[in-house]
Parts: sequence; structure tokens; C-alpha cells
Amino acid sequence: MNKNIGYAIALALALAAPFYGYPVFLMKLLCFALFACAFNLLIGFTGLLSFGHAAFFGSAGYVAGNMLKSHGWPFELGLLAGVVAAALIGLVMGALAIRRQGIYFSMITLALAQVVSYFALRAGELTGGEDGLQGVPRGKLLGVVDLANDTVLYYVVLAIAVAGFMLIVRTVHSPFGQVLKAIKENEPRAISLGYDVDRYKLMAFVLSAALAGLAGATKTVVLGFETLTDVHWTMSGLVILMTLVGGMGTLAGPILGAVIIIALENKLGDLGTFIATQTGIEWFNTLGEAVSMVTGLIFIACVLLFRRGIIGEVVARFASKAGSKPA
Repeated sequence: MNKNIGYAIALALALAAPFYGYPVFLMKLLCFALFACAFNLLIGFTGLLSFGHAAFFGSAGYVAGNMLKSHGWPFELGLLAGVVAAALIGLVMGALAIRRQGIYFSMITLALAQVVSYFALRAGELTGGEDGLQGVPRGKLLGVVDLANDTVLYYVVLAIAVAGFMLIVRTVHSPFGQVLKAIKENEPRAISLGYDVDRYKLMAFVLSAALAGLAGATKTVVLGFETLTDVHWTMSGLVILMTLVGGMGTLAGPILGAVIIIALENKLGDLGTFIATQTGIEWFNTLGEAVSMVTGLIFIACVLLFRRGIIGEVVARFASKAGSKPA
């Protein structure tokens, strides 16, 4: 019941957000929150650490952007094309990677993602190369609702993010999700119970890739462009950071982690200017150039003080308090 109340409050805040904040920035937050949740489905509930999720995020953006810009596809089909492309790439990568475990699995996903990144760089006629894919139109929802309006598009993106999150919640609490948890906790035991572990891993990998692709395709529509940044290995590192900061293996943790990291990237300069104005210390004006340093410090603080992530620690402390109460 408490979780449902929390979700209801979060949804109410999200519905009111565009009236108090910049809709494009808020939509970017939603896209990265969905991306982090998709990644968390794999690492937090299946125990597979992928260093290649940028491949799904970025490739879906390129495919959706090309379908919308060059072929004039409607909004819905453009997003669907991006999701299908990410799922197919996930199927190939997963089929090659799941035969290995631990760091070997992670390194294979990184290597394959670098292949995708190299292709995006060289296929300039499709991706724009170093210049990126520019001028992606937003189109119309169902051919009727004009998405050029930021507020209208915000609610569409919010619906997509909520639907993706609900799918993840449903997956985690389904019999399929319980098997994934069993694989994470004790894979030999799951095998002894007769489960085809590799098949379950592959299904989880493809689902995570598809949801990451949905986030990437939506982001491309929101911003109107797609660049090599989204397929670079640093994007995979960024989504790992979001998940660890918020709380790996929790449902709400990646959302909080995404909000913190993306807000820092976009608003740290404004915060530095405000602090410099209030304190008179000129150095704070350069704070916006030190995003990586501040992000690194936050990561170190989370590792030292919040080993389960922010949400993970909060949940653990509430659980310990509840367990310590006399019956």
C-alpha cells in the first residue's frame, strides 16, 4: 500500500511538472529514467552486468530518426522501428554474450557495442557521422495530435515512460521475473530445478534492450537529433552510474538516480552561478565545467555511505526498523 501511495504521489508530481519546469528538460529526464529502469531489469533482477546498453539506446534513436525524417513514417511507427531494431541487436548480442559469465559477459557486450558505435561513425549517410542526425520531425500522434507543442509531447512521453515502467514492474512480479531472481541469487540451483537458464537470460536481455531502445527513440523525437554520444561506451557507463546511485535491484532507484545525474549535467552550471552570487567566490562560476568531478564525488559518497544506493538504503533501514519492533 505504501508503494502504491508513493507511485501515486510521483505520478501527480509528474503530471504537474510541465507547469513549473522546462518541458524538454523534463522529457529528457523521463527518457533517461526509462533507460535506467531497463538496464536495472538486467543487472538488478537478473544479475547480468552489461557494458553495451548504449548500443540499444543509440541505435534505436538513429533508426527512429531516419524513419521519421527520411521516410516520413508516423510517430508511432518510428518509435516501433527503433524498438524493433534495439530488440534485434539485443538478440544478436545476447545470443553471443550469455554463454559467458561475470566479467567475460560484460566485456563481450562492451566489444559488441563498440562495433555498433563504429558503424554509426562510418555510416554517415544514415547517421550523419560526427555531425549527427539532425532535424528529426516530431510528427503527429495517431495522425491527429500535433506533437510540436512541448507540453503536449511531454504528456505523450510521460505515458510512454509510465507504460514502460509498468511493464517492468509486471515482469519483475511475474513467474518469469521470479525465475530471473532465482538465476541472480543461485544460478546452479535454478539449473537443478530444470529451468533453461540461458533462454531466460536471453529473454531478459532482449526485453531490456527493447525498453532501452524505446527510451532512446523517444529521446531522439524529443530533442530532434541523434548523435554519436548515445552509442558511445560512456553512455553505458552513465546508465550504470544512475542505477548504482539510485539503488540497483529496486524499482524506483534507477528513476531517482537518473534524475540526480541528468539534473547535475544540465543544472550544475546554474547552481554554481547562484552560489557564486551568494558567496562572492568566483570559483563557483566554473562549477558547470566540473560535472564529471561532481558526479564522481557523488558516486564515491554513494559507495561509502549508500552501498545499496539511495533507495536501497532507505528500504533496508525501514525494513530493519520494522523487524526490530516487538511482536
